[in-house]
Amino acid sequence: MDNELNDYVNRSTIDLKDTKTAFSFRGNEELRFSYLIFKMFKSPGLVNFFGNLALFALKIHLPIGWIVKRTIFRQFCGGASINDCENSIATLGNHNVGSILDYSVEAAQKESDFDKTKNELIHILEKSKGNPNIPFGCLKMTGLAKHSILEKVSAGKELNFSEKKLYLKGVQRLDEICEMAAKCDTRLFIDAEETWIQIAIDKLAESMMAKYNKSKPIVYTTLQMYRHDRLAYLKELIAKSKQHAYYTGIKFVRGAYLEKENLRAQEKGYQTPINPNKQATDDAYNLALKTSVENLDFVWICAGTHNEKSSIYLTELMSEKQIPKSDQRIYFSQLYGMSDNISFVLAKNGYNTSKYLPYGPVRFTMPYLIRRAQENSAVAGQTSKELQLIEAEIKRRKS
Repeated sequence: MDNELNDYVNRSTIDLKDTKTAFSFRGNEELRFSYLIFKMFKSPGLVNFFGNLALFALKIHLPIGWIVKRTIFRQFCGGASINDCENSIATLGNHNVGSILDYSVEAAQKESDFDKTKNELIHILEKSKGNPNIPFGCLKMTGLAKHSILEKVSAGKELNFSEKKLYLKGVQRLDEICEMAAKCDTRLFIDAEETWIQIAIDKLAESMMAKYNKSKPIVYTTLQMYRHDRLAYLKELIAKSKQHAYYTGIKFVRGAYLEKENLRAQEKGYQTPINPNKQATDDAYNLALKTSVENLDFVWICAGTHNEKSSIYLTELMSEKQIPKSDQRIYFSQLYGMSDNISFVLAKNGYNTSKYLPYGPVRFTMPYLIRRAQENSAVAGQTSKELQLIEAEIKRRKS
């Protein structure tokens, strides 16, 4: 797979080192600010220290929101509310990059919180109706139902009367959101989460696809390709869509819970669900793209990736199959504040591209922001790449 990938990448004419295009939407001051943020990420110890300090400060209600808002929140979030995101949505849209509004409030436990999240997601979908700058909505099932109940369902354990009632409420919330997505003609990602709740999420995603994807794909499931079982599951999804005559929508990501997954498997004494190394994950990801492109009559995809080779590989697969760059069956996506060279260069070259644009009150988006910081710090190559691109653009502008 690696040799084939390199052949595809080497023949590409797309220049992902085009920093002029990558940072065309950022002024000099914004560029320097991004440089300082990623420079901080070079120190994992510093990131962990300030992350733990921030969580502790919020726990005892210290007023640190204004500091967070002026630093890491500014880099990775669109604002505290949908209205705050307007400028970011417009700026991205002016460069043909869509926004995926991601209500990033985590760790909800109360039924009232789940209802609030549902209402917010419906509001996002209403805002997206007829708006080409908001091509997708997205959700996490843990924003609509209790984690503990999803875990019990995934383990095949019987729910008691009260738990069953709460679970069905969560399913109803999901169905209402999917129904609104269909009414607004906006595609909806159901994000992947930890493996010990993912079986329940997979089943729910499949049921919603079977219900709402009869004439076109509205609901997308998400496959984390760092799992060694996802290629086989992809083939199952394709077979089901063919058998039952509906479209399968899939967002591919590499995965976001690696350390947590490996640690839990070690503690509980079962085989880790994660691939043995990064190369295996990269191979699985790229094979998933190839398999999907070969089945586009049934599968619509979004490549959620910060990996340059995978992005170029997909463009070359499209070229090989004579698939138009703007074909709605294929989208690319990256997180806001990262990998702008992929997003903006692909968009300039005519590909469907989007950014996950998180928003929410500073206090409640802290877990998301700390995870972004820790991931960037842990993956040294990502931080170094961001810094190199920013440095190259600063140098280009000076010259």
